[in-house]
Amino acid sequence: MEEQTIFEIIHNMDKVTNHLIIKWNKMFDQDLGISHILVLAHLRDSGRSRPSDIAKALGLTPATLTHLSGKLSRKRLIVRSADEDDRRIVYLEITPDGLEMLRRADLEGRRLRGRLFERLNDEEKRQLLAIFAKLSAE
Repeated sequence: MEEQTIFEIIHNMDKVTNHLIIKWNKMFDQDLGISHILVLAHLRDSGRSRPSDIAKALGLTPATLTHLSGKLSRKRLIVRSADEDDRRIVYLEITPDGLEMLRRADLEGRRLRGRLFERLNDEEKRQLLAIFAKLSAE
């Protein structure tokens, strides 16, 4: 087997990722991207959070989180609130509409995953997930 350069490996992984993102955006016609859904999922799982904590947890820049949260807020999927003791501290919290949007995104994600993995047998699926977990561990 010919060994690939790191650049070829990254390129091939990017092709799969970009293909998935394009399919996701076509399937989930809500004018929200994957990063928006990740923010909603973080808020569902972690509860009320400071934007800086969300950005750090998701590996986003503070500016990116500001942009994402602005859109989520305008769509009433999250609300902003100030800390009672220090009004300079802002928290984000998911709304019931945000929870519903996240539920719908999860359903569409399951459909996409099913289509993507239908070409793989159970052992290949298990191996792929194990490889991704191993490669993403720090």
